Amino acid sequence: MAAENGEEKLIAVARHIAKTLGHNESMADDILQIFSNFDGRFSREKFVDKLTTAGQEEDLRPLDHTIKSLQRRISHYVAVEYSIWSDSADSSAFLDCLDELISTVRELSGSIYAGAYLSSAEDLLQQAMFRLAEEFRLLMERGGESFELPRSYKNSNGVLTENNSNNLLYEDSDEDYHDDSDSEIPVAQPISNYDVIIDAFPSGIVNDLHEMAKRMVVSGYRKECLHVYGSCRREFLEESMSRLGLGKLSSEEVQRMQWNELEVEIDKWIKAANVSLRILFPSERRLCDRVFYGFGSVNDSSFMEVCRGTVVQILNFADAVAIGSRSPERLFMVLDLFETMRDLMPEFEYNFSDQYCLVLRNDALGLWKRLREAIRGIFMELENLIRRDPAKAPVPHGGLHPITRYVMNYLRAACRSRESLELVFEESASVPSKASTSSSLSVQMEWIMELLESNLEVKAKIYRDTALCSVFLMNNGRYIVQKVKDSELGSLLGDDWIRKHTAKVKQYTSSYQRSTWNKLLGVLRADCSPVGANVGGKSMSMKDRIRAFNSQFEEIYKSQSRWIIFDEQLRNELRISLSNLVLPAYRNFIERLQNAPDVGRHADRFIKYNLEDIDTRINELFQGGNGSAGGRK
Repeated sequence: MAAENGEEKLIAVARHIAKTLGHNESMADDILQIFSNFDGRFSREKFVDKLTTAGQEEDLRPLDHTIKSLQRRISHYVAVEYSIWSDSADSSAFLDCLDELISTVRELSGSIYAGAYLSSAEDLLQQAMFRLAEEFRLLMERGGESFELPRSYKNSNGVLTENNSNNLLYEDSDEDYHDDSDSEIPVAQPISNYDVIIDAFPSGIVNDLHEMAKRMVVSGYRKECLHVYGSCRREFLEESMSRLGLGKLSSEEVQRMQWNELEVEIDKWIKAANVSLRILFPSERRLCDRVFYGFGSVNDSSFMEVCRGTVVQILNFADAVAIGSRSPERLFMVLDLFETMRDLMPEFEYNFSDQYCLVLRNDALGLWKRLREAIRGIFMELENLIRRDPAKAPVPHGGLHPITRYVMNYLRAACRSRESLELVFEESASVPSKASTSSSLSVQMEWIMELLESNLEVKAKIYRDTALCSVFLMNNGRYIVQKVKDSELGSLLGDDWIRKHTAKVKQYTSSYQRSTWNKLLGVLRADCSPVGANVGGKSMSMKDRIRAFNSQFEEIYKSQSRWIIFDEQLRNELRISLSNLVLPAYRNFIERLQNAPDVGRHADRFIKYNLEDIDTRINELFQGGNGSAGGRK
């Protein structure tokens, strides 16, 4: 008995020391734990037992009363079958109960004597949080439905409610509207104004959501809160993408699409990407910041989880196009995607500026770079197409070669996106440039033009007739120059390039005249020049000369009236030049013929064409096989 009394006195002293040195229950508990490690008689269980048996325990009866009261009230709300937030008085009372319970749990957590009460309070808190999470979900799902305004509603700050944003983004015509919950989701109409923000819920509901989230986060149920919030908002974004026409397509599905199908999907993608980055994501950021205000980085992490799926959906479609075929015809599709991403990169930077969203920013930047590489690859394939285009049969009548028309129209169309192509080829010029001051895009265009010209020169050699070879080069050269002059290609290639290639066309014209008309003019010469004026070293008589002229001119007319010079101005200029060249020489020859002793007054018997006939025939040259000079496009 004396030993037991002595032990009790020792424990009492130890407890007194602990409470004297400890500034709070937690510190006192730590000191008692140190005593326990030193001597088994100082174990926590003995302290509590002795405290109870000695009548020195804390009076926990008020705490017991509080917990029982909370159990009764909270159990009532947990069990009700209607939404607590359907009645403001119920919701307010429920939040008050939660605040009291959270405070009680916090108080019990700092006590070494209330283990059983703490366990009971934590179980009750778990039940309350499960019900609060369900109320949170119901309020998010139904909150927007309770705040319906006219379709035209928009407040002075440019902020729209979610219901009315749906009308703005996805509005179908009044005559197509049916009050049927099973009706098809309407397809979005074109949007021109992106300077709007959607308020998903009215401010009162946002405040309720904030108060609910605050209780869940401080109670350690942050994960459950974010899960409910994220699933609801992701569902809204998924529905928005569906309404905008953007489906969840795999890379294989995108690459198997027919041409017209892919064009339609890209148009939908551009619309969906703009709406998402300029309207939906900023609105989701606004909502996250309001619901999770004051919770540290919870708003950032929640925003990322909400938007990640939609961002991935947007990027994956464009990526499937980027890694697809490098066929030159795909350039304009890829350019549309590239330009859209270029315009939206500031939006990616703005919307996803925090550390949690870094991966989304990087993914967007990576896609933009892959689209740029895809465009470069398409131009490389265009170069290969030009190189591989075979020199088989000659183009009839020396007309435009299809490769010339294709390449020049292709480049003209491409240069309408000059600003984008400058970005694509910046710091990527792989072809040496004679002019170091040229931009990368200029260098690229010069290189393609060189490839085209070299290809045409090879094709020109197929013609057996030297004059027709010159006509072919004249036609294609003129077409190239004209297409360059009346497009962005002109400013890219420069005036020097245009002057140089205009001079080339004149050289082809001169070559044609020499190969066709010099021989004919030689027949008309007054002297006995060996060029066309004699045969076998013998001088030709005037009769022989007029006969030779008639035969050669008839042959020229017969063949060259079927040849083509597509450009009307060039055709008329060449005809005028030929008339000025031939008619004076022919007039002089006729005068000499009429005065020749061996012909004299019988000259008319040998003259087949008068001057008007010659001029008429010359003006009928280059009309093409069907009497047309052949148009160009």
